[in-house]
Amino acid sequence: MIRLLGFLGLVWALGFAVFMVSLPQPLEGTTTDGIVVPTGGAGRIDRGLELLRSKQAKRMLVTGVGSGVRPADLARTYPGSTRLFACCVDLGTDAVDTRSNGEETAQWVRAHNYRTVRLVTSDWHLARAGMELRASMGKGVLVLGDGVPSSPRLGTLVNEYNKLILRRVAIWLGRS
Repeated sequence: MIRLLGFLGLVWALGFAVFMVSLPQPLEGTTTDGIVVPTGGAGRIDRGLELLRSKQAKRMLVTGVGSGVRPADLARTYPGSTRLFACCVDLGTDAVDTRSNGEETAQWVRAHNYRTVRLVTSDWHLARAGMELRASMGKGVLVLGDGVPSSPRLGTLVNEYNKLILRRVAIWLGRS
């Protein structure tokens, strides 16, 4: 039993090391149908707006927005983006966590009949957010990750890695 626990601990530690050194970077030079930005991290919406301005996608969904927030409210927070929010940004208010971000995004993708989506989120969050999005959408939609560089604490990384493992196992077992 002690050997098994030691082996599992070693596997976890090696996996965590790979997770830490392989945090995704911003994706450059790739155009997609849509951009999806889950709320919750600095620089995410800024990056999405930058990509819209450079015509890297047609529209952007900000998922997980508070129910009382309107596009005009967010536009005031991001100077110079009023036109983008008016024409090209949708706010999703149903999601409350990463899993429901995936479900909300899948509905948006189907409504627009998109085939390619760029997921813009914090570098440490991208693996799990992408996994949830792919699980919600199924096959037929290409999800590309665009990591927003951050400086997470070690505890944040450990917590995210553990969530990633648990959700991956749940998805493999067919548990939503």
